[in-house]
Amino acid sequence: MSEASDAVTADRALKARHRAMWAMGDYPSVASHVIPDAGAELVAECGVRRGDRVLDVAAGAGNAAIPAALAGADVVASDLTPELLEIGRHKAGVRGAELDWREADAEQLPFADGEFDVVMSCFGVMFAPHHRAAADELVRVCRPGGTVGLANWTPEGFVGRMFATMKPFAPPAPPGAQPPPLWGDEEHVYELLGDRVTDVEARRRTVRVDAFPGPGEFRTFFKTCYGPTVAVYRSLGDDADRAAALDRALDALAEEETRDGAMEWEYLLLTAHRTAPAAS
Repeated sequence: MSEASDAVTADRALKARHRAMWAMGDYPSVASHVIPDAGAELVAECGVRRGDRVLDVAAGAGNAAIPAALAGADVVASDLTPELLEIGRHKAGVRGAELDWREADAEQLPFADGEFDVVMSCFGVMFAPHHRAAADELVRVCRPGGTVGLANWTPEGFVGRMFATMKPFAPPAPPGAQPPPLWGDEEHVYELLGDRVTDVEARRRTVRVDAFPGPGEFRTFFKTCYGPTVAVYRSLGDDADRAAALDRALDALAEEETRDGAMEWEYLLLTAHRTAPAAS
């Protein structure tokens, strides 16, 4: 009983840190500067139609959930971080979109089995620390024949390389936590979803990022606005030498990836259909 209780306590603490991390900075600005069209693209790839029941997991401020609602779907946007949901409510109101906003852990979704026609996540579920648990929930709440749609940064792409660059400067990951960019590896996602889905289509795509005049501007924006980057810098405390070394590493990465004033950031776009559960 003690070990189980300790595990629950540790998981709650981990989720609290994740919630706080995404409340840092200004993720909605990151989404609008870097991936303004990615949410609508995912909605289109999932074939969202009027009247569909749609769940956006780790929805943030709704960059996919709001386009789904504007397409006429009945949408629930769920996220671990209430501050992002509040921003999403405001953005939805400005755009005239009606949807439900629910605080929820991607690894323990408070929804019934098979409740949704489409279950999607746009650069969100990849940050749930326990990939198997999150994948199980994505599949569980999707109805048989329904669609699971995911957009995730790849390990080899810019964001995956950025996380690898930050790793030596960050605190060690908790036991059992897996790196977010693994969700951008086809084989990893195939293994997570298994034979519970069919008609899997996985395409590697890129988003053109031309919002930053140079590496310094990119680094300043991300260390100010992007929760994971903000968290790494804060973990360095007053260690100015380590912070300067991280500055140089991020600048070098951005400079290496920039061509003609822009970067191409690779991500994996995957859609699949939930298979019918085996008869008991």
